[in-house]
Amino acid sequence: MMMAGASKTLTNIIPSFPFTTKPQNPLTTHTTNPSFPSSRLRHRAIYAVANPARPTQIAAESTTPGQYRVDVLSESLPFIQKFRGKTIVVKYGGAAMKSPELQASVINDLVLLSCVGLRPVMVHGGGPEINTWLGRLNIPAVFHDGLRVTNADTMEIVSMVLVGKVNKTLVSLINKAGATAVGLSGLDGRLLTARPSPKAAHLGFVGEVARVDPAVLRSLIDTNHIPVVTSVAADESGQPYNINADTVAGELAAALGAEKLILLTDVAGILEDRNDPNSLVKKIDIKGVKKMVEEGKVGGGMIPKVNCCVRSLAQGVTTASIIDGRVPHSLLLEILTDEGAGTMITG
Repeated sequence: MMMAGASKTLTNIIPSFPFTTKPQNPLTTHTTNPSFPSSRLRHRAIYAVANPARPTQIAAESTTPGQYRVDVLSESLPFIQKFRGKTIVVKYGGAAMKSPELQASVINDLVLLSCVGLRPVMVHGGGPEINTWLGRLNIPAVFHDGLRVTNADTMEIVSMVLVGKVNKTLVSLINKAGATAVGLSGLDGRLLTARPSPKAAHLGFVGEVARVDPAVLRSLIDTNHIPVVTSVAADESGQPYNINADTVAGELAAALGAEKLILLTDVAGILEDRNDPNSLVKKIDIKGVKKMVEEGKVGGGMIPKVNCCVRSLAQGVTTASIIDGRVPHSLLLEILTDEGAGTMITG
């Protein structure tokens, strides 16, 4: 049954992967491994980005559409070999969570990566869904410095929505796409232990990650399940806290010794000039990105994402990427092409 589901997923994905996307600055690349023989894949991807209305012109260079799909799969082989057996932690949120089409793209990407031997872990938030339910219950959504103020009533809704609704919906979608997912919160298996935020006086039950015990995740990953983790955890006394999902993803990636941490966002990545969408930084190291923060080139909501990436890299994660979740199949573009789909930060 698993192979049949995988075959169906591949058939659904390959006609559009990865050539219907529009990443910024496709002609400037970050190379996952310079020795990979992927020039044909790279050139076809660049052509398709520049000519999204004429994808069949590329296929015409191959003898048949079937041969074209086989060529794409063949040229993906070095990337699959590089990442096979490696853990990839993906933080899912933003536009990719709001659009049914982008949601289906992310789910199919995860299933495909699992089918070819990668070990994906999904971490998710669910801010828009939380706001919807707070509105239905006439509970105002209040924010302080970009973080949700979470009193006891709000915390109850956060737990219900993230753990009971969003998490189980994602598990169901992954299962339907042909893989086997297991939904978890930080409370399950003592996966995460929380502590109050230093700003608890203003934020209420907003927490930080005090400790990670990845044992429950390892057992799932080792049996080819896809863990789907929501960012709710409890402290030592059992009090639940709402934790930033980017932070949870970074801490889990570090605890698992992940090869990659990937944050799906609503922007192209880190920009050299925040006012110029064409100034995407494709690859940068920790020193370089810290300098950008100091110079004020990185600001606003991008700062906590950068800090999350830097912290995970300092704890042993190989690379961390901030990618454009508005681009269909951005996960596959990031992992299976030289160009990627955003900014990759290295240690």
